[in-house]
Amino acid sequence: MLVDDDPDYLFQMRFQLEHMGFQVETAESQREAESLMERIQPDLAIFDLMMEQEDSGFILSYKMKRKHPNVPIIIATAVSAETGMSFGLNTEAEKQWIKADLYLEKGISKEQLQKAINKLLKL
Repeated sequence: MLVDDDPDYLFQMRFQLEHMGFQVETAESQREAESLMERIQPDLAIFDLMMEQEDSGFILSYKMKRKHPNVPIIIATAVSAETGMSFGLNTEAEKQWIKADLYLEKGISKEQLQKAINKLLKL
């Protein structure tokens, strides 16, 4: 499951993921993603952080973990470059409120993405 409000980024990421052999379901908004979550249980989810709301990715991560607790989640964002704010999943406190399994800055190379997915899916 891939969610991002930037159609160009969504297209590019979908292409990369399909080229890696994955079947990809996409959504362009938090609302679409929430609807998709009701219909499918993905093997893995990649959420943009800032969509309709500045914390849409966090909200989606929380909702996904409540509905499908074993689905690994990657938050892919450019928030650090855009705002100067930084965060991660380095401490237990961050892991408690950020319900994602991995945080990646956008500009992710195909190799980095493949490695992250393989690690989370234990491939």
